[in-house]
Amino acid sequence: MHNFDLKKLFHSLLVVLFIIFFSNSVAVAEEPVRQDLPVRIGGDYNYPPYEYLDHDGLPTGYNIELSQAIARVMGMEINIQLGSWGEMRQALENGDVDILMGMAHTKERLGEVDFSIPHAKVHQSIWIRDDNETIRKVKDLVGKEVIVMKGSVMHDFMLENEISADLFMVQTLADALNLLASGHHDCALVAKLPGEYLLSDPKLDNIHPIARPLIAQDYGFAVKKGNLELLAQFNEGLSLLKKSGEYRQIKERWLGVLQPEPISWTDFVRYGALVVGPLLLVLIAFALWSRTLRRQVALRTEELEREIAERMRSAEELQLRQKQLLHADKMTSLGVLVAGVAHEINNPNGLIQLSLPQLSKSYQSIEPILDDHYQRQGDFKLGWFGYSRMRQEIPKMLQEMMESSNRIKRIVEDLKDFARRNDSGLDDMVDLNEVIRSALRLVDNTLRKSTRHFRVDYCPELSGFRGNGHRIEQVVVNLILNACQALTSMDQAIELRTYQLKDEEMVVLEVHDEGRGLNEETLQRITDPFFTTKRETGGTGLGLSVSDGIVKDHHGRLEFSGQTGKGMMVRLLLPIYVDKEQE
Repeated sequence: MHNFDLKKLFHSLLVVLFIIFFSNSVAVAEEPVRQDLPVRIGGDYNYPPYEYLDHDGLPTGYNIELSQAIARVMGMEINIQLGSWGEMRQALENGDVDILMGMAHTKERLGEVDFSIPHAKVHQSIWIRDDNETIRKVKDLVGKEVIVMKGSVMHDFMLENEISADLFMVQTLADALNLLASGHHDCALVAKLPGEYLLSDPKLDNIHPIARPLIAQDYGFAVKKGNLELLAQFNEGLSLLKKSGEYRQIKERWLGVLQPEPISWTDFVRYGALVVGPLLLVLIAFALWSRTLRRQVALRTEELEREIAERMRSAEELQLRQKQLLHADKMTSLGVLVAGVAHEINNPNGLIQLSLPQLSKSYQSIEPILDDHYQRQGDFKLGWFGYSRMRQEIPKMLQEMMESSNRIKRIVEDLKDFARRNDSGLDDMVDLNEVIRSALRLVDNTLRKSTRHFRVDYCPELSGFRGNGHRIEQVVVNLILNACQALTSMDQAIELRTYQLKDEEMVVLEVHDEGRGLNEETLQRITDPFFTTKRETGGTGLGLSVSDGIVKDHHGRLEFSGQTGKGMMVRLLLPIYVDKEQE
């Protein structure tokens, strides 16, 4: 009885296994054949112009219209579903959709899907912000933060090539470009054409793709591995559309201009014979004529260039002379003005200088009386302060007032000397140290506002130079003002030094500043007329040009040296005075 039960149980298990195996075999054999149900086509909801949702939420794009045309010519019923690309790939793998309407062809994906005949070409690009100059090729991605769409071909590309970059996943290409434009990460891997469509968003005006595409890939329908029956239907429909010309119209409408119809070899030869022969003769004649014409043009061009250069030099010299005449006229007017102003200033200043000694003498006379009253009665108010403080301050105040009055007198005299028209020649013996002292009195206020570190080192046994002191003073003033304008901080210094070059028989003034400096190209043009680095602040480019002319009139020279950001050194060299009778 026990053996009979075991045999019966074993027989029942065999029947169950046979039923399960047979039912699975029938299901697998019948799964591809689903003629009674619509074909479920999946795609990306934000991949313009291929496939996307329009403003009304309806599927549109090149892939949508192409899929609808294939369904029409093949008599198929279709159901288009759009979602994120990662979701659609997973839906194909799970059997929730039957076919993807657009997928880039790669060798690695052949293990997962079967591809249709390509119906487009997709160019993948590296997108960067406009201020990024470091990323141009794939190797530049190493160590960078790279944005990719999850499950996209570029995601696969980065993983398969084991590029050591930090990947940041997004759901759509629009998310990738928006994230990059907002300043996050270094670059994004996005197909070129869809990216260009998305650039209509004003928020994306600071990004662009590199000029050369990263890779170009075939693009077409994709089914799950083994679903060749459905793939054959789409391939056949695509072939019918190409034959009828409807495929080209759809592609032109969404992706660009129509490709030209191919020309047969016979037509090519016939048209070539009709065009190339006469054209060849024309080209030979044109080449001969062009060679002769080029020679004539070259000769005439040389003549015109010489003529233009001469006219430009003449125009520059004329402008320089006009500026110099205007400057001379201004100096004459300034002399008249300064003379009048000096008279008006000297009159009250003279009264101050006459009164201050008398006030000082009077205070000395009354001081014992005030001291006696202070000793007997204690401290008392004298003006706003007590006498105990004012007895120390009043002598100092009187002394400072006298020094200030004398300084006013010296400044007025220096202004008169600077502005006075001096028609004397260049034969005077002039002390360079005194010229510098006079110039410093004129620019003292500017120096105080420009730097806290100013130093002058006078050579005590400096020989005189031959020339006109007032004109050299004008040069020194210009050099010091230029040094002040070159400073960018009150902590930067200006130093002046005089010395003598016995071997060259020259006296030298060095003006050194710690300002912004100039590059070599600018230093070579610094004395050119109308050349200036301060055009935006009103510079005319004539200061150093006029100064250079004055120094050359004295048979001297100006030397400039320096570097950008490291300050500037100017040397004024003038010949030592030699008595003509001794010569």
